[in-house]
Amino acid sequence: MRFGLDIGSVSLCAIVLDDSNDIIHSSSCRHKGDPIGAAISEIIAVKNKFGDISEWGLTGSGALELSRRIEAPFFNEFSAISNAVSRLIPYARTVFEMGGQQAKYIHLGPGKSDSISKLDDFAASGMCAAGTGSFLDQQAARLGINIENEFGPLALQSTNPPHIAGRCSVFAKSDMIHHQQRGVPVYDIIAGLCYAVARNFKGTIIKSKLLDKPVIFLGGVASNPGVVRAFRDVLQLEESDFIVPEWHKKAGAIGSALLAMPFDIDIMKLTELGHLEKSTFASNMPRSQKLVFSSESIKSYEKTNGEEKPRSKIGSGYMGIDIGSLSTNVVLIDKNCEVISRRYLMTAGRPIEAVQRGLREIRDEIARGFEVLGVATTGSGRYLIGELVGADLIRNEITAQATGGIHFVPDVDTIFEIGGQDSKFISIENGAVVDFEMNRACAAGTGSFLEEQAERLGIDIKSDFAALALDAQ
Repeated sequence: MRFGLDIGSVSLCAIVLDDSNDIIHSSSCRHKGDPIGAAISEIIAVKNKFGDISEWGLTGSGALELSRRIEAPFFNEFSAISNAVSRLIPYARTVFEMGGQQAKYIHLGPGKSDSISKLDDFAASGMCAAGTGSFLDQQAARLGINIENEFGPLALQSTNPPHIAGRCSVFAKSDMIHHQQRGVPVYDIIAGLCYAVARNFKGTIIKSKLLDKPVIFLGGVASNPGVVRAFRDVLQLEESDFIVPEWHKKAGAIGSALLAMPFDIDIMKLTELGHLEKSTFASNMPRSQKLVFSSESIKSYEKTNGEEKPRSKIGSGYMGIDIGSLSTNVVLIDKNCEVISRRYLMTAGRPIEAVQRGLREIRDEIARGFEVLGVATTGSGRYLIGELVGADLIRNEITAQATGGIHFVPDVDTIFEIGGQDSKFISIENGAVVDFEMNRACAAGTGSFLEEQAERLGIDIKSDFAALALDAQ
C-alpha cells in the first residue's frame, strides 16, 4: 500500500492506495493553524487502521517541515499534481489549481507513452493570497455567508454581477461596501467576487501562456460552482472544455501517493512529536482570563442575564449611527450628551438589517412616546442609512471622531482610530481639525486583518486574542 499526504495552508488531505493504485481511503480536514499536529494525528490513525504501509509521500506547503522532522519522502506540488492528472486524465494538457493561499497553472506535454504526460510549463501566484481560497473565505465571512454550502449556489442566482477588484482583499472590501450602499443584492456581490477571482487568475498567472483544451480545474476552490462558471465565462470555454474532476480536492495527495517511496515510519517517534506539538500549541492558549475589557457605564445600558432593563424615563434625545465595514453603532443621547441607550452590532455585509435591529432594541429600552430631536449618520454606509432613517446630518468619520474626541477631551491634540478596514490619524489644534491621514490601499494592521488571522488560527478575537498576546514573553 501507498500513503500520500497533502498539507496546504488551510487544510490537509490523506490518501491510501492499494497495490493496484486504487483509492481505499481518503480523508480531509482544516488544520486551523496546526498543520503538523493535525498531520501526525492523521498518519497515526491511518497506520492503526491499515497496518503495514510500505511507501510514503508528502507534498504541500505545510508538509516540508514535517518531512524534515521525520525524514519522510517529500515531493513538490507541481510534480504531485502533474503525476495525478497524467495518470487519471492522460489527455489533459492544461491544469489550474487553486487552494487556500496559492493558485497554480500547469501545462502538460506528451510523455513517453499515451498514459503519461510530462510537466512542460508552470506558474504560480506570489506571496499575496489575493484571488485564492482565503480571499473568498474572508469575503464570505464578512457577508455572513457559509463558504462551503451557500456561497457558490448564491452566486449562480446572479445574472448581472458587479465589478469587484480581485487583486487585493482591501480593494474588494471597498467595492463591496459601495455596492451594498447602493442596494446591490448579496448574490450579485458574491458573483462579482467569483468573477474577480477568475479575472485575477487570468491576468496575473495565465497571461500569455498556452491554454490547450481541455482545462482541468483542481483544488478546494473548484468545489465552488460560482467560481467554475466565472472561469468558463472569463476564459470563454465550453463546459466540456473546463473539467472539474470528482477528485479535485485530492490531486496533490493522490500524486504524492503515486510518487511514494519506500519508508519505514517510526510511530513511537511520531507519537512523541505529536505530544510535543500538542503541548506547544496548548501552551499558547489562555491559562486564565487575565483581562476583562468592560466598562460599568457601558454595562448599565445593556441587558443582563436575559432580563430586560426598565425603560428609560427620559422623553427626548438625539441619535447617532456609525455604519462601518465590520460593525455598526447606534447611540441615543440626551440633551446633556449622556448616553440613554446604545447598541454595538456586526454589520456582516448587511448594514440595513444591522441598523434595523439596533433601532428595534433601543426602542424597547426608551420611554414610550420618546421624541427623537435629530439624527446624524457617519461611517462608510452613512449615505445609504442616512437616506433610510431620514438623517438631519450626514458627516464623514474624520469630522465625527474629532467632534466626539473634543467633546470628551477638550484639549486633545491627536486622535488615533483603528476600525475594521481603516486606520486614521487626526491632528487637532484649538478644537479644530488641522490635518489627518488614513490608509488608502491596504487594510493590513486594521481590525479585519487581526480578525482574519485569528479565524485562521481558531482563536476567538473577542475573548482569547488579547490574553494570548499578553502571554507572550
